[in-house]
Amino acid sequence: MITIEGLRKYVFSFPEVEEAPHFEKISFRVQKKIFVTYSHSNHTITLKLSLEEQDVFSSGKDNAIFPVPNEWGKQGWTVVDLSSVHEDLFHDAITTAYCTIAPKKLVQLVQKKLA
Repeated sequence: MITIEGLRKYVFSFPEVEEAPHFEKISFRVQKKIFVTYSHSNHTITLKLSLEEQDVFSSGKDNAIFPVPNEWGKQGWTVVDLSSVHEDLFHDAITTAYCTIAPKKLVQLVQKKLA
């Protein structure tokens, strides 16, 4: 199970990430743009992916990742159940969301670090 501490540790490994409240959730942003929110009440995160990435990540058999069930989901916003997602898949999804939102210069830094 991924904890809020594990989430924070991973998202803050990326450049220029800031944490801020977002309604009843916690948001993580890069240059003021949200790439992931955390909901304490149901222990999920919602992250921004392209529609193609959303299809790939939500195709798993464990149902831990799925599109937000409304118009937001049709824009790539995707739910991850932190109580059941595999840690490697969690890391891949967060990295993808960050790279979807971050400016190219920051994405290049992340890609260089991962290479």
